[in-house]
Amino acid sequence: MTGSGPACCVIIVCLGVDALLRDRHGRVLLVDPAYKPNWDLPGGMAEANEAPADALHRELAEELGLHLPQGMALVCVDWVAPHGPWDDSLMMIFNGGTLTPDHVARLHLADAELAAFEFCTLEETQKRLRPYVWERLHAAITAAAAGTVAYLHNGQTAT
Repeated sequence: MTGSGPACCVIIVCLGVDALLRDRHGRVLLVDPAYKPNWDLPGGMAEANEAPADALHRELAEELGLHLPQGMALVCVDWVAPHGPWDDSLMMIFNGGTLTPDHVARLHLADAELAAFEFCTLEETQKRLRPYVWERLHAAITAAAAGTVAYLHNGQTAT
């Protein structure tokens, strides 16, 4: 290092935020993005300088017309290694709990990014999600039940 000032670097991290949302039967809400082949959890990518919880609330409102109170608990953080054309990213899942019947009734496709949404059993989610997203969801469900936060690397428990 040269010079007398403090060292500084800029690290840009892609940040994805998803919600673990269930209906009164315990089924998990999944969405079918119109732009990719597999189902996913509701959520999306944070914009520059946007707090993770704010990004999630924005995405839920934009895509599903869902307006939930602030305060969803973080239940999973997954560091995803660079792959394909993408750099590494952090994916977070927040526990939105069980939606009220009123929230469920008001769900609608509010954005062309989604082709469909559906509440699914765990068996159905495992079939519809990409394997690493399923692992992330499974870790989030386990952490939510234990009142902890899961920390993963590429969908696997970090050691």
